[in-house]
Amino acid sequence: MANGNDIVIETRALTKRYRAGILAVDGLSMNVKRGEVYGFVGPNGAGKTTTLRMLLGLVHPTSGQCRVLGEKPGTPEALGRIGTIVETPAFYPYLSGRDNLKVLARLASTPYSRIDAALDEVDLLGRAGDKFKSYSLGMKQRLGMAAALLKDPDLLILDEPTNGLDPAGMAEMRGLIRELGRGERTVFLSSHLMGELEQICDRIGVIKNGRIIAEGPLEELRHGSRLKVRAAPLERARELLDEMEVVGKIEQDTDTLLVEADPASTAAINRKLVEAGVEVSELFVAKLSLENVFLSLTEEDEPRG
Repeated sequence: MANGNDIVIETRALTKRYRAGILAVDGLSMNVKRGEVYGFVGPNGAGKTTTLRMLLGLVHPTSGQCRVLGEKPGTPEALGRIGTIVETPAFYPYLSGRDNLKVLARLASTPYSRIDAALDEVDLLGRAGDKFKSYSLGMKQRLGMAAALLKDPDLLILDEPTNGLDPAGMAEMRGLIRELGRGERTVFLSSHLMGELEQICDRIGVIKNGRIIAEGPLEELRHGSRLKVRAAPLERARELLDEMEVVGKIEQDTDTLLVEADPASTAAINRKLVEAGVEVSELFVAKLSLENVFLSLTEEDEPRG
């Protein structure tokens, strides 16, 4: 495996088969680079949680190789440089935010001097003396993030960090994650909220059936162009477009068509529709969302574990 300092997480043919015969992760290979926010997405049962647990040394792989920060997962050398939120953080409700972090700092042999720095990083220093039970859900999530930052980690591994938050809380967490991913720190982020990942991540890895099936910047994953057509009657417009050689796959929504075609053919498409008596109200190049990309890559598969 490569030993370059720019690679923070590296897996090669990583596989996990449980005793019941369930193949949860199947030859997974990926690289996560230093200083990036990496989004890890996949349908339920694709192997996301099992992969996260192997990266943290909580689950041992059946075969394959894995290095996290150049170390074997789960070793003190690796864990000492990782901050993580894998499940909803649990704290003592009658202790203050600061005192909860003191408990964790003692367990992690981390100096108390790191506590206020971590609280300040998540903008919670002003409420550090308040009891945890008085915190809003967003503040509780931020305290969990402060706990993950106690060791001033090189790598943050976050599993669904915006779970249960309202839109304002999600926007707040999104901004926080973007800030935390600047500089040399790396963020590995697993989430099912495509819109959130689209706004945060530098690169995306799509997992399906335990394998990475696509990886790269979102713009690269959006390969090919789509034209959005709003016209009436829509069925007649679709019939006409089906006859054109420059048109590929056509997807139909309630009142629009999403058409695979070179943007240079826009004028020809418009002319054909108008000359046939179809009223065209909109015709423009559509930017595919991460959700569009995800669904096209992972459509309808059996969960595996």
